[in-house]
Amino acid sequence: MSTPARTPFVAGNWKMYKTVAETVKYVKEFRARVKDIGGVDIVLAPPFTALHAAAEAARASNVALAAQDLYWQREGAFTGEVSGPMIREAGAEYVIVGHSERRTLFGDTDDAVRQKVGAAFAAGLTPIACIGETLDQRERGDTFEVLDRQIRLGLDGLTSDQLAQLVVAYEPIWAIGTGRTATPEQAGEAHTHIRGRLRQWFGAEPGEACRLLYGGSVKVANIADLIAQTDVDGALVGGASLEVADFCEIVSRCRPAAV
Repeated sequence: MSTPARTPFVAGNWKMYKTVAETVKYVKEFRARVKDIGGVDIVLAPPFTALHAAAEAARASNVALAAQDLYWQREGAFTGEVSGPMIREAGAEYVIVGHSERRTLFGDTDDAVRQKVGAAFAAGLTPIACIGETLDQRERGDTFEVLDRQIRLGLDGLTSDQLAQLVVAYEPIWAIGTGRTATPEQAGEAHTHIRGRLRQWFGAEPGEACRLLYGGSVKVANIADLIAQTDVDGALVGGASLEVADFCEIVSRCRPAAV
């Protein structure tokens, strides 16, 4: 379990699922079911179209909202893009940056991730920065090298204070939506490596404060073993967050033992 200084953090990434009406229905049921769960930061990331409605439905609850991406410019001739200030105004407090699907399907580079992380902070949003290796990279033994590059390039320029606020999600790409999950030991090893690099490159205190999430086919059946790893502070949940009951159970199992 994470140290007392780091509050567990669980985010549900809905990807391209749920209409506005479906979102409002979900949020109303979900907030009622998690209202008494303390000691965990709970975040939902609906599609852009449902973000404002979700924020309204979650108002005055213990559920916060995240956007699934952003563009690094505040405004301009960027058809189809959404900026940090727009996201903040819609009611989000967080934004997912560098998700593997953005990297592999839409060409987000480490430099794009760096610019998006900076834009998120500039807009008053907390980035959830995603990193992770492909199956080929893992099988070649390159996992740590890939993670080092993504951390060094994607988080370049952050201050110690920003790093302490940042949330980092380790998502082995080979486990995203495949049903394959890193073993608790594999997840723990990667998280310990990431924590070590953050401490080394940004300082011991901010490196220790930064929360590290595991993402990749997280479900009710495996969350307890994952969250038990020393440097796993929570989860970025995909498919299992689409069902209220499943996501409530995952959130509940991430509570600190004393809560």
